[in-house]
Amino acid sequence: MAMEIVICMGSSCFARGNEQNLKIIERYLKETGLDVEVKLSGSGCEERCSEGPNLTINGKRYSRVGRETLIDLLKTCSDELKD
Repeated sequence: MAMEIVICMGSSCFARGNEQNLKIIERYLKETGLDVEVKLSGSGCEERCSEGPNLTINGKRYSRVGRETLIDLLKTCSDELKD
């Protein structure tokens, strides 16, 4: 199963943490060798600004994603990818 990550690039989500989250995702994918297997893309504003920063992994939406939460999500989803 391929993994897809879509990160909200709207100005509110970006200012609330998705700028840093994007860097964390890119670094994690490169360090784990998943950068070739995972589709990473950005979206425009998702109209859920008060819940940001927002991102979607494999079709499931996540809100208020901070650094620690993001790392746990990436580990869990990448483990599923390996199964």
